[in-house]
Amino acid sequence: MSLDNRADELIFFVNGRKVIEKNADPEQTLLFYLRKKLYLTGTKYGCGGGGCGACTVMISRYDHLTQKIQHFSAVSCLVPVCMLHGMAVTTVEGVGSTKSQIHPVQERIAKAHGSQCGFCTPGMVMSMYTLLRNNPEPSTEELLEALSGNLCRCTGYRPIIAGYKTFCKDSCCLKKDGDCCMNKVNNSSLSSDQITEGTCTELFKANEFMPLDSTQELIFPPELILMAQQQEKRKMFFSGERITWISPVHLEELLELKANYPKAPLVAGNTNVGPDMKFKGVFHPVIISPTRVQALNSISQTEKGMSFGSACTLSFVKDILQEALLKIPRQEAKAFQVLFQQLKSLGGKQIRNMASLGGNIISASPTSDLNPILAASKCNLNVSSKDGTRQIALNEDFFLGYGKTSMKPNEVLVSIDVPNSEKWEFISAFRQAPRQDNAFAVVNAGMRVVFKEESNIISQCNIFYGGTGPTTVGARKTCQQLIGRTWDEDMLSTACRLILDEISLPATAPGGMVEFRRTLIISFFFKFYLQVLQELKQMGVPDDKIPQNYLSATEDFPQGSIESKQIFQDISWNQSAQDLLGHPLMHQSAIKQATGEAMYCDDIRSMDGELHLVMVTSTRPHASIVSIDKMEALKMPGVVTIVTADDVPGSNVMPYLQDETVFAENKVTCVGEIICAVVAETVTQAKRAARAMKITYHDLKPVIITPEDAIEKQSFYSARRKLERGNVDEAFKTADHVFEGHMHVGGQEHFYLETQSVIVIPKGEDKEMDVYVTSQHPRFAQESVALVMGTHCNKIMCHVKRVGGAFGGKIIKPGKLASITAVAAYKTGRPVRCVLERGDDMLITGGRQPFLGKYKVGFMNDGRIISADVIYYSNAGNTLDESDLVIEKAILQADNAYSIPNFRCAGFVCKTNLPSNTAFRGFGVPEGLLITEYLVNEVAMRSGIPPEKIREMNMYKEKHIKLFKQEYNPNLLLRSWEECLEKSSFYQQKAAIAEFNNQNRWRKRGIAIIPLSYGVGFPYGFLNQAAALIHIYKDGSVLVTHGGIEMGQGIHTKMMQIVSRELKIPLSYIHISDTSTKTVPNTIESAASFATDVNGMAVKAACRTLKERLDPIISENPNKSWEEWVDEAFMKRISLSATGYFRGWNTYMDWEKSEGFPYTYYMHGACCSVVEIDCLTGGHRNLRTDIIIDAGIPLNPAVDIGQIEGAFTQGVGLYTMEELKYSPEGVLFTRGPAQYKIPAPSDVPQKFNVYLLSGSKNPKALYSSKGLGEPVLFLGCSVFYAIMDAIAAARKDSGITGHFTLYSPATCERIRMACVDQFTQQIPRDKPDSYVPWSVLV
Repeated sequence: MSLDNRADELIFFVNGRKVIEKNADPEQTLLFYLRKKLYLTGTKYGCGGGGCGACTVMISRYDHLTQKIQHFSAVSCLVPVCMLHGMAVTTVEGVGSTKSQIHPVQERIAKAHGSQCGFCTPGMVMSMYTLLRNNPEPSTEELLEALSGNLCRCTGYRPIIAGYKTFCKDSCCLKKDGDCCMNKVNNSSLSSDQITEGTCTELFKANEFMPLDSTQELIFPPELILMAQQQEKRKMFFSGERITWISPVHLEELLELKANYPKAPLVAGNTNVGPDMKFKGVFHPVIISPTRVQALNSISQTEKGMSFGSACTLSFVKDILQEALLKIPRQEAKAFQVLFQQLKSLGGKQIRNMASLGGNIISASPTSDLNPILAASKCNLNVSSKDGTRQIALNEDFFLGYGKTSMKPNEVLVSIDVPNSEKWEFISAFRQAPRQDNAFAVVNAGMRVVFKEESNIISQCNIFYGGTGPTTVGARKTCQQLIGRTWDEDMLSTACRLILDEISLPATAPGGMVEFRRTLIISFFFKFYLQVLQELKQMGVPDDKIPQNYLSATEDFPQGSIESKQIFQDISWNQSAQDLLGHPLMHQSAIKQATGEAMYCDDIRSMDGELHLVMVTSTRPHASIVSIDKMEALKMPGVVTIVTADDVPGSNVMPYLQDETVFAENKVTCVGEIICAVVAETVTQAKRAARAMKITYHDLKPVIITPEDAIEKQSFYSARRKLERGNVDEAFKTADHVFEGHMHVGGQEHFYLETQSVIVIPKGEDKEMDVYVTSQHPRFAQESVALVMGTHCNKIMCHVKRVGGAFGGKIIKPGKLASITAVAAYKTGRPVRCVLERGDDMLITGGRQPFLGKYKVGFMNDGRIISADVIYYSNAGNTLDESDLVIEKAILQADNAYSIPNFRCAGFVCKTNLPSNTAFRGFGVPEGLLITEYLVNEVAMRSGIPPEKIREMNMYKEKHIKLFKQEYNPNLLLRSWEECLEKSSFYQQKAAIAEFNNQNRWRKRGIAIIPLSYGVGFPYGFLNQAAALIHIYKDGSVLVTHGGIEMGQGIHTKMMQIVSRELKIPLSYIHISDTSTKTVPNTIESAASFATDVNGMAVKAACRTLKERLDPIISENPNKSWEEWVDEAFMKRISLSATGYFRGWNTYMDWEKSEGFPYTYYMHGACCSVVEIDCLTGGHRNLRTDIIIDAGIPLNPAVDIGQIEGAFTQGVGLYTMEELKYSPEGVLFTRGPAQYKIPAPSDVPQKFNVYLLSGSKNPKALYSSKGLGEPVLFLGCSVFYAIMDAIAAARKDSGITGHFTLYSPATCERIRMACVDQFTQQIPRDKPDSYVPWSVLV
């Protein structure tokens, strides 16, 4: 059969507006269509793979069978536009806007301070909006489920949950006193002196929120209902440039299509085929969509079980199961119960709404969470073709390999039969993933056992695993040998041995973690063994006695509503009501961010003639470039040109970075180095041409990947930096104990939600250009473009409206990307846009430097540390970037809170063949201080003295001289420590944890308290300057520009508060447009928690200049209005424009003399965290965190607490889950949210309390405030050390005491393998030098 050449009209609605697309392209996603065709830019591109939720929309459809309208959230980056026929799409713009009226769901996230950079906010809004459309009063559990597919890198999630919890039926909010339950202080849990006069506990007033009125929602278009009811259902065709999409209605049509196009995939949710086409380059000329075939969408129940149509979405299956479980007798519903439980954690809510049950099965993915359960439950598949129908048993014979099954190419999976269970049948499922929610499992399992009646004799057994081979695998031989055995410890021992023999993982298995996966295989079976024993006992079958402390091994982690407190100092009683400094004001852009009206770089509309640029990067870690073959790429449709180093009109070397070129020339030194760039009419054309580029290499040696490689080859960038106090070597001789050790701290990807973006517009003369760029440092971008163009900075104007997250990753790298884009714009004479794909962003731009720390420590019997010698090795990558400054700051802060009398710290910057690493929040301090705390912890383990006592006895107690000979006063450090001990009820919690650990063998809890002393700012004076420009217009309105970049930290909000105070005008009079090198020249990077300090000083200075000019007029006419004063000043020819300049503090550091004054002031804090770990899987749950922060007198407590919570959560990610994985050849494997896991809403501590230290003042900074956005990240390590404490308890039960090694991050793999027990000791081990590992520790 030949394809029908005609194309049907695609009809759907967007925000109530009808869309008729006559040329629907199957390759076009809804996200692209919304942003580029309908100009609805509120829906954001975050990852392109459905893993971040930034592009979430609500899709609605009318079900003509039930005559009901269904609303579901979906990630628009995976939704083919062809799938939307007859549906209605609602985007964030359709929910509400500032032009009409905002919706309560937008208001609450904004006013609860749940929007910082704002890039994730529209997705959060749409997930919550969809939930409310389906259930106006959801439970907290439903709220957390709705947000499970959304990521946020800024807030730490707590304020988002707090704002949205006000909608929940189990929330007290808006029902009693109007105070949010997540902000309410539980007085009974606090001692009498914890709530003092002048203390505030309320960041927002829930009783001021608009009520939710479901009658005001956008209605489902009646036209679509009529279409569904009246129009004849027929097969539809949509033909694009390369692909034809066919949507049949009847099963017979589907079978006919499959017979004619056997290689065509069936696409129901596009959650498998879509990512394969996007990320793996898979191409399908024909795609068949079976979503309108009723036979594939029905669910039926019989006496034997339930039958699920293969196109049923996972959410639909879950909802049906939830209803069925209320009706089906428990003993018949065991398979359904297990399936339901597994569906709760499979992907995010949006993915479950889209993905189909049949697609999950047919994908034959090795990490499918459903296939092991369905196979173990002895499900059957009903398949059809033109040749007839047949039933296939879902077992190990069905799965032939990765993506392969025993189904014939022309067959269609119609339905899945799940049988009822029997009385003596037991079924369980297990999974362990890098993150609790929205993460592929490392290993999962489905297990089933049937006993002879009234006995524990096995009559049937089925065991299936995922994550242990190329597809789902079964332990058939093991199960056969277990039949007839008694369910007892002998059987357990035999089964574990047999399973390990049968399910064999080679040392080189893709995905790595081989020993961990082997351990999970038998740990899961042990859990199953315990579960079945408990159930047999309940059924009256005599069995081996289960130790009481084993029972919790079968339980899930405690789930509960997130409780929190935020306690801060109230404003002074005599502060003017008009003076808004110190008030917890909402972020000034929060409402616009919640409505999707806030503009980011890629939201700027395309210009006439605009081109798109895609980078071409190296595939070799160290090689000479033999040739660059452009011919095939240049012949491709839409390609305009390819730019290389030969096209650079100026310098190909970056400013200040003499070892870094714009384009690689002659050779490459890492995988991901930019060689050239393709410029085309569309981004799709540019991507295809980039893949067609042919680059020939000649590999070079050596290839240096790890710090150990660098040490061996002496591959360092510069001479080491060193600071020393006392006589370290002599002190070792007097110590009672001396030990040596080392610690690896992994790197971290910035994972800002907005990827690097730049638009360059050539002005047509004198090499003038406007550059719109996502940069923290527009001056550096300006200088980079000027240098590469061979012109001066006065011809290059850089503009930054706002940045969707940065964290240090947008300081240096945007300059290079802007330079490349500028070369393309200059060569073509047309505007050029470059927006990095998530995978390219992660590959090209680097991240936090991994550290290797080596140390030698001397301590006394009482725990006093008298000598320490520490060496840091940072993995900088293939260029220096800012890594020299990073190692310097790590050394400057190395002592943290500890007065170790003899202390030496040195640092080396390793030159390796990895993409160049760069600045990241904390700038080396989080890595360095983790190593310091690690050696302190080791002293505790070796001495037998509790860690908190070791920390306390070695702290600075009085004024002292730091390593660099600057005087230091620890009073606020000690206050923070004492208050944290008290407010966290540390010793009571520790006692309760000890009791818990005594009662639980396979679950352990741990606690840790960590101090923080952090020098804020830059150690080089020239980096502390800032400027501002303020205009007062004749109508009284005020325009403020300054050198700081708004990237979520609320700097613009604070600047407006400063102007309001200084000029004594309302905030409504003040506007901040953008940051531009055109208005404020020679800006300094917004970093180091210092941008508000210095830019605020400049804004303050400008305001005072203006105020001095206006004061005489005000004095003469005190009763007139602000507008009248301004008008009179204009009439008297008084300038209403002023610049403000702040020279900065005279900080310096002389490394030759090892002395300096690098910091103007210190920020202090302490943090106590409690965790629970599953010793059998390595999973953990953050139970409670209490943070005390010395914030001075906050300019805006809401913004500051948001920074604290967000930084802490990012630190939790760094230290417990965010793991970058590289091949031995330097290839980055973790290039998106599918592989790289940042914290999700479920990772928020169940009790999360933040206290701002009262009575703290900082006379050296703006209005006595302090910068704190960076320092708090380090306190996330309290979770790391709490995990260590829990592991130590587990090891103690195994008879192992003393120090043990735990690298950072403390992933589930590392936690599990550190909990040494009979299972970790039973697995086979491979000799380290006998194989090439899948990944290496960099």
